Amino acid sequence: MRKLKKKKTLGQRLSSWYLVVILLFIYLPIGYVVLFSFNESKSLTNFTGFSFRWYENMFQDRTMLQSIWNTVLVAVIATAVSTVVGTIAAIGLSKAKRIVRNVVLEVNNLPVMNPDIVTAIGLMLLFISVKFQLSLTTLILSHISFCIPYVILTIMPKLRQLDDNVAEAALDLGATPWQALTKVIIPQIYPAILSGALIAFSMSFDDFVISFFTAGVGINNISMYVYSMKRYNPSVNAMSTLIVVVVTLILITVNLIPRIKDKKTQKEEP
Repeated sequence: MRKLKKKKTLGQRLSSWYLVVILLFIYLPIGYVVLFSFNESKSLTNFTGFSFRWYENMFQDRTMLQSIWNTVLVAVIATAVSTVVGTIAAIGLSKAKRIVRNVVLEVNNLPVMNPDIVTAIGLMLLFISVKFQLSLTTLILSHISFCIPYVILTIMPKLRQLDDNVAEAALDLGATPWQALTKVIIPQIYPAILSGALIAFSMSFDDFVISFFTAGVGINNISMYVYSMKRYNPSVNAMSTLIVVVVTLILITVNLIPRIKDKKTQKEEP
């Protein structure tokens, strides 16, 4: 029994160290970028002193600020549209016949399984064939097109877990189809909708290949701006740090709000 206990504790220690190594492998590069965003010199290996120099340069660089604005604008619009369309499509598919649902889901998987270069060239040729000039509009449409499948794939598993009798009971009690949708179905799949929106936002924010082929002349997002740099600009470290901070705050807010609401409802209940 003692030997078994020793083996078990050893395995637990190894698993703990393994987890620590994985976390360091993931977050150490981010910490490195954050640290050197405050470096006084251009060196990426030697920290010479604390300074906000690169943050000042970032806010003075109009091209970088424009690329950040384009990235955020495209990501927000693509996330909003793809979340609404993907949610409605997923709910419709959950009520469709099995054959129709399976066929549509298989077609929906194609953009996800396709290499980005294939999707990018296909969208570019589509816009050119219909004589639609490449611009910020084509960039937004392209991002919406590849974000929708991710939203549908995220929401469908949650819809499979729902009890169809709940919505039917709401209709029998006098609720309209719109009320059944907004007050019965959507509240139950809200976590999946939020997850799909976050995935769509991250996919749009991070995209390079599709953006490179579908953006117009003079339109850059963050990834295209970094790719086009002739020399590495340390201001990118400052920009990356701000992005990490904003994303972290969003994730904390998204996770805290439901918990706060749950605590309030528990206090209000007798």
